[in-house]
Amino acid sequence: MIVAVPRETAQSERRVALVPETVQRLVKSGVEVRVERGAGVSAAFPDDDFTKAGASIVDDPAALLSAADVVVTVGKRDAGFYRQLRRGSTLIGFLNPLGDPTAKETLESAGVTALAMEMIPRITRAQSMDALSSQSNIAGYKAVLLAAGALPKFFPMLTTAAGTIPPARALILGAGVAGLQAIATARRLGAVVSGYDVRAVVKEQVQSLGAAFLEFDLGESAEAAGGYAKELTPEQQERQRAWMVEQIGKNDVVITTALVPGRRAPILVSKAAVEAMKPGSVIVDIAAEAGGNCELTVAEQTIVSPNGVTIIGAVNLPSTMPYNASQLYSRNVYALLQPFIKDGSLVLDPNDEVIKGAMLGGQHS
Repeated sequence: MIVAVPRETAQSERRVALVPETVQRLVKSGVEVRVERGAGVSAAFPDDDFTKAGASIVDDPAALLSAADVVVTVGKRDAGFYRQLRRGSTLIGFLNPLGDPTAKETLESAGVTALAMEMIPRITRAQSMDALSSQSNIAGYKAVLLAAGALPKFFPMLTTAAGTIPPARALILGAGVAGLQAIATARRLGAVVSGYDVRAVVKEQVQSLGAAFLEFDLGESAEAAGGYAKELTPEQQERQRAWMVEQIGKNDVVITTALVPGRRAPILVSKAAVEAMKPGSVIVDIAAEAGGNCELTVAEQTIVSPNGVTIIGAVNLPSTMPYNASQLYSRNVYALLQPFIKDGSLVLDPNDEVIKGAMLGGQHS
């Protein structure tokens, strides 16, 4: 079996799908690994490291794809990429099936079985395969660093000969993996931190990290199957936004992480909420790529509101820490593949709960 690792083509993507550590483990399993030249350079993994791990370096991307039994990528690719894959092969990566409904049809017509990493079910057995969580951890951490860099204040309380500097106040909206990591990181930097999520079940997790949990009665549970947040009704969203104006105005930093799979990100920080914040305050919107949780967010841009609030439209934060992000993603991919490698070949069980949840198209045999 040949496993191929092509270079990522998105301009902002610096990660690589497999790292030498994982390549070595696959080679020991009887798998041949081929890596496109330069695929890992932007993540600080030079070609020599892949060669030492047992991989072959390939210069021709088309030849790499056409010969592979399994192709592992990070980001979504276009239809032209899919058509270069060999019929009967398997594609693994973040494929955005909810955001691009045509992807499944394109892959099926190409005769390719696709496993979407973001569709892996959140069950105990699949925790080591959960790439959404591994990458969200990085996003939450980096969001706090961006906020600290942009805020014209210290995060921690400082007692100096010139007097005491009070700590910054940070509010984290959304207490999923990214939000909890943001809470933990902001706490480590010394801020006074509070968290909010529509799912009341995460209250204990927020408090266990030393943050206060803001509570607002929405009238019903906002948790969907699999532990994700579900979309609120228009009435619930309006009530939530009005309450948020007051809460947001009390903070120096707001980090928003709320996402609903396959939908536009909910607006949690209205224009009125931004206007309620003090000059110099910072909003980091991790949900920018999905439309943003802040009404004024512009994806991939940092803007300053008329009242002096910096709004960072953060996109693909894991790619800004490509070395560790690639390590974690690569381990997730290996955890997905390893149980289905039999005598050096990939034998997927379409009835397996993980495969059934992640599979988009084709039928592997």
